[in-house]
Amino acid sequence: MSKPSIAPFSSNPDFDYDIRGALGASVAGAGDPGEILAATGHVKKNDHEGWFAAWLALAERTSTAADASAEAGHRVSAASAYLRASAYFANAVNAASSLGDTARLATTFQRQHDAWQGFIEHTSVEVTAVQIPYEDDPLPGYLFRSATRAAAGNPVVVAVNGSDGSLAALWASCVSAGLERGYDVLVFDGPGQQTQLFEKGTHFRPDWEQVLTPVYDFVAAQDRVDADRISVYGISQGSYWVVRGIAFEHRFAAAITDPGLVDVSTSWTGHIPAGLLKHLAEGDLETFDKEMTLGMKFSPDTARTWTFRARPYGTTGYGETINAVRAYNATDVAGQITTKLLILSPENEQFWPGQAQKLAELTPDVSTTIAFTAAEGADEHCQPLARALTAERMYDWLDDQLGR
Repeated sequence: MSKPSIAPFSSNPDFDYDIRGALGASVAGAGDPGEILAATGHVKKNDHEGWFAAWLALAERTSTAADASAEAGHRVSAASAYLRASAYFANAVNAASSLGDTARLATTFQRQHDAWQGFIEHTSVEVTAVQIPYEDDPLPGYLFRSATRAAAGNPVVVAVNGSDGSLAALWASCVSAGLERGYDVLVFDGPGQQTQLFEKGTHFRPDWEQVLTPVYDFVAAQDRVDADRISVYGISQGSYWVVRGIAFEHRFAAAITDPGLVDVSTSWTGHIPAGLLKHLAEGDLETFDKEMTLGMKFSPDTARTWTFRARPYGTTGYGETINAVRAYNATDVAGQITTKLLILSPENEQFWPGQAQKLAELTPDVSTTIAFTAAEGADEHCQPLARALTAERMYDWLDDQLGR
């Protein structure tokens, strides 16, 4: 890996990455750089309570301003502030997730969702709340419609979120840029994501084709949609779900992974000593859990991250969690993909290094890889500080695939 070209905003790598993501979202109006940096600049490296408090205070202040604009009839300002507030509350949710205080987690998520609803109610963009048929309980989503209308119906992008992404973040990474280019965009909460985790208690599932197929069926049945030009975009862990889904569901016209991802478990097991993993391979979960528990006492930051990341899997013990995460591996099925596939590959990928290249090797006949570099300010996971550049490259590629 090369050295990042932009100095850290925090000495805590997790805090720094969250700040970068928030700054990047400002390109689509889901953040404002000055207020982000002012709110977070004073938080010390290991002050996790302070980190949560900083995002919560910023979100509350922005939400209060949104309420005032709404009450005064300033709809544009209200929509803008509600969108930023929802994004800031989302960072507070993620901060609370690692603190173990479920009461604050639940209330903060509700405020995040309320702010998002405020944005939906005041935005000038045409958007409809939808219920996507799925097993015994529909999945909630929003279908955004571009102001540009094609005679044969608009192309649609189905946006698949990552493990902890908010809808406001997905607006910034995919929706806003798509609407500007004449795409309709569907966003939704799948199993274990957002409302499905915090309100219904459902958890992730590895066989995402069971989700993506009903989502495709729903979109294709909508009016003013060109069913032959429905594409799918996955960000962060959503990239795995897209890869797994299109290995079985072949009707999507094109797919984008941001970044390329095949095996989710590598971000978990890559930091565990081989000797410790040997206990797991031998089926000795008791020894594995015992040694992991001891190790976590000496690494509180790792323990916080584990608590945060394990929650959507619905597991308890350390060994149980690793075994569950290992099921999120599309290595054996990626060769079945027939959909045109764009793989985004950022330099200095810190969570799943090498995974974009691995996906490209498994899909040589259908995939195209686009690199993002530190020299462009576009390195690290999901190019947080280069979302305009990302949108240009991925939507230009998609236009070309669809003959637009």
